[in-house]
Amino acid sequence: MITAIDSSVLIAIGNGEPGHEAWQEVLDRAAQEGALTICPVVLAELSARYPSLEPLAGDLERLGIRIDGFSDAACFLAGETFRRYRAQGGPRTTMIPDFMVAAHAQKQADRLAAMDRGYLRSYFASLCLLAPP
Repeated sequence: MITAIDSSVLIAIGNGEPGHEAWQEVLDRAAQEGALTICPVVLAELSARYPSLEPLAGDLERLGIRIDGFSDAACFLAGETFRRYRAQGGPRTTMIPDFMVAAHAQKQADRLAAMDRGYLRSYFASLCLLAPP
């Protein structure tokens, strides 16, 4: 079982935000069931919080999270979803990174640990989302 993780979850845990303990438990259980992974977009989003790559890589290693590149199928799905989103009147033109994270999870993992702001269920209906109860 491969669990992809969105940056929102890792940032919440790292910042000790309300509910971070529940997210940590979700990731601990997921790690017992299989691999934890992030895509390059999540790596980039997390990088803004670190002075260099070495401490970020160390934190990811300690958490047992590997970095997984994008397949062609995931990239195409993200673009296709963005096209559908804009055709349906989606106002934001900056959704590609969010769609890349979700498409990576749908094509290259079994589920995604993420805080859904509504678009995941709307545009990635078959994607299994992992969240605290």
